[in-house]
Amino acid sequence: MSQTVDRALRILPLLAEGPANLEKVAGRLGVHKSTALRLLRTLHEHGMVYRQQDQRYRLGTRLFALAQQAVENLDVREIAHPHLAALNERCGHTVHLAVYEEHEVLYIDKFESRYPVRMYSRIGKPVAITVAAVAKLLLADLPEPERRAVAERLDYPAYTSRSTPNATAFLKELATVRDQGWATDLGGHEESINCVGAPIRGTDGRVVAACSISAPNVVVTAEELLALLPLLRRTADAISAEYSGSTPPANPAKALS
Repeated sequence: MSQTVDRALRILPLLAEGPANLEKVAGRLGVHKSTALRLLRTLHEHGMVYRQQDQRYRLGTRLFALAQQAVENLDVREIAHPHLAALNERCGHTVHLAVYEEHEVLYIDKFESRYPVRMYSRIGKPVAITVAAVAKLLLADLPEPERRAVAERLDYPAYTSRSTPNATAFLKELATVRDQGWATDLGGHEESINCVGAPIRGTDGRVVAACSISAPNVVVTAEELLALLPLLRRTADAISAEYSGSTPPANPAKALS
């Protein structure tokens, strides 16, 4: 039975390359045509493949519907939570998870610092979109026309002397973030708070969320915080892999070792 399942599953990536006839499927699997035909008929009955009028087979709409349903039911917060808990335990600083929804960047998870100085951020609270590291990551991944439109309609509050001053500067920074794959907020929102962020990507490579480490400069310097970037990026990569299903779920604590 396991061999039958294996053969059936091997048909799907073959058909993802394009429609194929019975002879090609049998040849790729290394089986007799009658065996390949039985597998294709079973997959056809379940809507996983479809037989065209030219007798070639292609992927069925049922497969696409299941994939879409699976994506819609993914909860990035649930998947990220244990990884971010392990990161927080390892570094000791405030850890955030954020998403872009309805023209706002929102915190959807947070782990407090072990140090006495705490941040005022709250789950469900909008992020300071023009300066926050997580916001830069999420907006940098938008298609260029949308990215420009968002930047041009934003206000640019001068939270500190390091705040992003205008749309031109913001778009320039987003281009840098897009190229390097990580972002910072070094005193842009609060003079005393520094932050570094990394993207979490879905199956298509697009950024679905962003995570960050934040700390006041009375606890660690900006340079010391930036030294945690490799650790943060490994965490984000582990979350991305589990979210996209590219690897089996890893032990979060082990992934950070």
